Amino acid sequence: MRLIGLVVATILTFAPLAAEGQQPGKMYRIGVLTLSMASSTPAVEAFRHGLREHGYVEGQNIALEFRFAQGKPEQLAGMAAELVHKKVEIIVTESVLAAREAKRATETIPIVTAIHGDPVGAGLVASLTRPGGNVTGLSLLAPELSGKRLQLLKEVAPRSTQVAVIWNVGNPAAARYLAETRTAARALALQLQSLEVRNPPDLDAAFEAVAAARPSALITLPDGMLLANKTRIVDFAAKSRLPAIFPDHDFAEVGGLMAYGPSLSSNFRRAATYVDKILKGAKPAELPIEQPTKFEFVINLKTAKALGLTIPQSILQRADQVIQ
Repeated sequence: MRLIGLVVATILTFAPLAAEGQQPGKMYRIGVLTLSMASSTPAVEAFRHGLREHGYVEGQNIALEFRFAQGKPEQLAGMAAELVHKKVEIIVTESVLAAREAKRATETIPIVTAIHGDPVGAGLVASLTRPGGNVTGLSLLAPELSGKRLQLLKEVAPRSTQVAVIWNVGNPAAARYLAETRTAARALALQLQSLEVRNPPDLDAAFEAVAAARPSALITLPDGMLLANKTRIVDFAAKSRLPAIFPDHDFAEVGGLMAYGPSLSSNFRRAATYVDKILKGAKPAELPIEQPTKFEFVINLKTAKALGLTIPQSILQRADQVIQ
């Protein structure tokens, strides 16, 4: 009997730490509300990987209720309401608009923002260190990167004098990004052509304005709606033969010349840590919001060749990924 007791004690002592706080046999339902990312994108896969690191396996102890608005902001409110009706334990979001609609739909279900420009400016949280409500997670707020993007663009296309900047005026963080971009443009002797959009249909008018002004280059500011329409924007830049730099890795993957910004996959993977903490009893109001720590610089050489550009070796050496 003493031997049996010793074996049982040993098993209990070395039980997997990832299981701490989890109810045996419990199937946790996590809502994932996205504007621009399908369930198979690398960032969402990184979220799944992060969940597995904490002991959560789809179909065994966790189920993901995925809602993808396919770049149509008007669908987010209904999808958020669906997730609330299903009584999910947590809602994970990937954009300013998705987080806002989730917050409007519920003040009790915890919301984890995997990607958000400025949760304080958007009125979702009281502060980054102590959110104070049912929203927490990760921010992408790094407006100083706008200046770095312009600098990279100037290095690759040194003859550029006027740069068109497409931005979503409905994004609470956009004004800060634009202000930083303007400051950097003055330092680089660049003129900015500001093009405000709110919804996907506005992009057509923005493209017409760019075609009429004939700028030297193009950039977009960080935004979920623009990310959802990345292929349209990249195709326009290619047809207009405009060197362009974007804030998200995915733009370069679909043919954008360059992309520089926080790693979306890294943020999503970290979001799984928030999910784990909340499922184990932590309160969103007391979980500080993290700011980005990992950044990606991607160059698409195929696009560079199509534009007749030679990327300096000094820039290629700084790239995290070079797409051939």
